[in-house]
Amino acid sequence: MCGLSGIFDTKGSRPIDPGVLTAMNDSIAHRGPDGDGFLLEPGIGLGHRRLAIIDVAGGKQPLYNETDDVGIVFNGEIYNYRETMAELMRLGHRFRTHSDTEVIVHGWEEWGPAVVDRLRGMFVFALWDRKRQTLFLARDRLGKKPLYYSLLPDGQLIFASEMQAILCHPAVERRIDPIAVEGYFAFGYVPEPGSIYQGIRKLPAAHTLTLERGRPVPEPSRYWTLKFDPRPMTEADAAMELIERLRESTRLRLVSDVPLGAFLSGGVDSSGVVAMMAGLTQDPVKTFAIGFGGGEDELAYAQAVADRYHTNHTAEQAAGVDYLDTIDTQARIFGEPFADTSAVPTGRVSELARRGVTVALSGDAGDELFAGYRRYRFHMAAQRMRARIPDGIRQPLFGLLGQLYPKLDRAPRWLRAKTTFQELSVDEAEGYYRTVCKMPDAVRSGLFSRGLSSSLDGYRPADLIRDAMEQAGTDDPLARAQFADIQTYLIGDILTKVDRASMAHSLEVRAPLLDHELVEWAATVPAELKIRSTGGKYILKRALEPYVPHENLYRTKQGFATSLAPQFRGLGAERARKRLASQVFRDSGLFDQVAVAKLLEQHEFGAFDHNQAIWSLLMFEGWLKSVHTAPAAVPVARDAAARVAAG
Repeated sequence: MCGLSGIFDTKGSRPIDPGVLTAMNDSIAHRGPDGDGFLLEPGIGLGHRRLAIIDVAGGKQPLYNETDDVGIVFNGEIYNYRETMAELMRLGHRFRTHSDTEVIVHGWEEWGPAVVDRLRGMFVFALWDRKRQTLFLARDRLGKKPLYYSLLPDGQLIFASEMQAILCHPAVERRIDPIAVEGYFAFGYVPEPGSIYQGIRKLPAAHTLTLERGRPVPEPSRYWTLKFDPRPMTEADAAMELIERLRESTRLRLVSDVPLGAFLSGGVDSSGVVAMMAGLTQDPVKTFAIGFGGGEDELAYAQAVADRYHTNHTAEQAAGVDYLDTIDTQARIFGEPFADTSAVPTGRVSELARRGVTVALSGDAGDELFAGYRRYRFHMAAQRMRARIPDGIRQPLFGLLGQLYPKLDRAPRWLRAKTTFQELSVDEAEGYYRTVCKMPDAVRSGLFSRGLSSSLDGYRPADLIRDAMEQAGTDDPLARAQFADIQTYLIGDILTKVDRASMAHSLEVRAPLLDHELVEWAATVPAELKIRSTGGKYILKRALEPYVPHENLYRTKQGFATSLAPQFRGLGAERARKRLASQVFRDSGLFDQVAVAKLLEQHEFGAFDHNQAIWSLLMFEGWLKSVHTAPAAVPVARDAAARVAAG
């Protein structure tokens, strides 16, 4: 795993400042502590930070073709590189290394932009073709690796793996985007393709961007779309094929020239991945787990899998973590406001794993692919209700019930019907948006200043879900919800969290369940094999029954986090109050300070549970202080020109 950065003059061949390029590259040194490299020519500069995984001796980047007129910087892993290399050699290409990176260079020579269709893996890369005077940027199908970019007023386009590298450029303006602020407080992350800043964007997953010198910068181009097309299959056939595909995907991700292990939470997905690994390797799998203590501790379940497969298991307790102490560090790691509380334990388990390995496999995406979230069942039930009751009756009836029913945050779940009534009063997309929304519209609007509210100009985050569902190409409610989650939550939250938290500790994480061929197959599995009355992930659990202890498969699902509600009461309430009354928070002009104080008070005295809203506010304050108003904290490039020339 690596990091990359670059500067491209879209208008001509003006010199690239080597000091700026090295500063950008140094700011992401954590993504690649094993060395750096540079390409510098008139009008183009590429930087690379390397975490050596494959061909440790020969895979230094930038990497070139035989004639040195095509160069690349690459972040990721190509799992089918050996087969692709063999094909390219048969076509006459000569390879200098055994690196997976080089197949992209020769693949570009052979297939041009269509090279991305040949790649099986996770990737972001920037490829410079001197003969064509073309810069080609690409991101993998499911957005496992990130790429930010910004077109500056003078025509230079800058890009990098993380936000902090972009902010190193002196011409970048830090103008907060009101739409991004609204999206962040709605979802807990800034949805792509936007970023927290108006002039900085993210290259969307499954997109490329082709830049030709002297021509206007085009919009990114999509090269892959997931299609949900359920087909008839028996339970036995589906279970057999699932295991075959998961085993193959796991096998591909075991290619490494450095120590490799796995995260093991004890849940369905990570247990299944470890089981596949154990059947594919001779040496014991190295597994890593973090516990929280108390009733939310999953270490016993992780230990059961570790015992079954005799793994080299390392577990650590993270109980008692003071989340308020982590705010500024988390803000710097993510570079944008990011409010998923599980980012903290994800960082802890990444740090733990990095002590023993350089690569770790994870079980990410099982819930999205095989309908593991409880909200999918609720969504399907709500859609059945919407289909049975005419809109003219349903909307006013449930709308009134939603208004009249009390909000019982601390009551048993079966008594908390207010949200259900409100969801049934609206259409499918709006209803699903309300289930995934981290902070309800009414709460957000009450916290925002008049200036921020007016600048939104009618924008509604629910439209993000609506647009995704319309792109799904199906009327099946489960498939539409899954497609929306894959396009939004999986990319914007889950994969962002894992990438930043792991790379902060120079750890590469690979996700076998996110192999695009496995994902495409999962989209053909019918809904009745994903969800049953007993819950979601039905076929995945059935398929894994011979490999994973029964109690691991069929216990109540637990998230990889712990409730923060107690941390914002007592002394914690005073600390939160102090941060949210800070100068940088007030000077932003984005919030109604009276409303923020009232929210804190309601939570402190138990009237409502606002822990998610408070954490979102605290992370935003931490970002304002540690990123937005802070100078770029990068090493001084004393001899930048010499470093770039040597690269």
